Amino acid sequence: MPKVRILAGLLTLLLAGCGLVPAPGPATDATAASSAVVTKSLRDVERFWAARYPPIADGAKFQPVQGGYHPYTENDPPPACGGEPVEYQPNAFYCPTEDFIAWDAQNLIPQLQETYGALLVGVVMAHEYGHAIQTRLGRTRQPTVVLEQQADCFAGAWLAEVQAGRSEAFQKASESQLENTVAGVLMLRDQPGTSALAEGAHGNAFDRIRALQEGMEQGNGQCAGYRADNLPVTEVPFSTRAEAASGGELASYEESVNLLAQDAQSYWQRTFPRLTGSAWPELPIQPFEAGSPPDCRQPDTSAQGAAFYCRDGDYIAFDNQDLGPALYERIGDNAVGMLLGDLFARAAQARRGASTTDKKGQLAVDCLAGSWTNDLLTRGEDRGIRLSPGDLDEAVAALLAFGRADEGNAPTAFERIAAYRQGVLEGLNACD
Repeated sequence: MPKVRILAGLLTLLLAGCGLVPAPGPATDATAASSAVVTKSLRDVERFWAARYPPIADGAKFQPVQGGYHPYTENDPPPACGGEPVEYQPNAFYCPTEDFIAWDAQNLIPQLQETYGALLVGVVMAHEYGHAIQTRLGRTRQPTVVLEQQADCFAGAWLAEVQAGRSEAFQKASESQLENTVAGVLMLRDQPGTSALAEGAHGNAFDRIRALQEGMEQGNGQCAGYRADNLPVTEVPFSTRAEAASGGELASYEESVNLLAQDAQSYWQRTFPRLTGSAWPELPIQPFEAGSPPDCRQPDTSAQGAAFYCRDGDYIAFDNQDLGPALYERIGDNAVGMLLGDLFARAAQARRGASTTDKKGQLAVDCLAGSWTNDLLTRGEDRGIRLSPGDLDEAVAALLAFGRADEGNAPTAFERIAAYRQGVLEGLNACD
């Protein structure tokens, strides 16, 4: 096998650190460039809603935002909203009382564009315009998390317009551009442990990406129907003070590998017979030093070659020097869980005589990995380790990093996350 290169492409974005916003500084050329992207994005979103608003508003004519669009900086704050002055924050927001949209043109938007691409800036603006649509529809009497995910869904409906080639601001995005956009959405999430009932809750990335995808695939009619009683929300607060104090993280990388590997082995011993009627033989695990993987004639690779299931040797192996520790330190313990979950799922798929390399096989692997997550999520407190707040987002971040799509027939980021989500929410039966 070639020498492992784990810090490439999207894996670089996710493992290089999760900070989004730098310390406030002077305006740069990036400010002007990102402002131009914002302007063309908002014009395109307005064009979209001029056609799409009447069908979800009983034929009412669409009225664009009347209070204007306001870029702001630390030295030039946004207008007052509801009579209250707005302090500088690296943010973007819609003000319902004054009907305007404002955004931090100094730090937030320039960095989003630089790190994740212009399309994410468009999605952020489409999200804020989604709040303006809610006000026009008179549908604002819902928990904040519902309103935020509805705005995500509306942004997804606009993103589908881009992908259909009807946008006047963006060309159809490549799979790489879409993955970067999804990676950006991962960063724009609530802090782990935030209750879905909290004022201002937006939802975890696991739920927000689902909402964005629903908008893309089902349109704004689906989004308009979001209610507290029909929206699946997985965000939960920490269950104990000790869990909150630790951030829900296992104490070390080594503990994460040991406990999660034991749990995955136990899970497949219990459940594999349901798939095949056969027992699950113990799956050997071979950690290796970076660039020195064990010999394997038929490696079924993941994480850009830094991890694999060896078909001819029937074992799994992963880079235990660079990849594993970096996942733990820069994403979290369940990124290690996703690595192991992916490898065990590849073994399960291969052991039942099915492909893991074509599109259908890859999606089956993602669903099977999600089925183990379902077990971790739903088990009782007396059954060993369980998921904590933030773990689902860590898993999705790792899944994106491992599976950078090639152009062509490979599954998209949305398809892979959807397959994983199906396993998480429905369990093993959804993957059979």
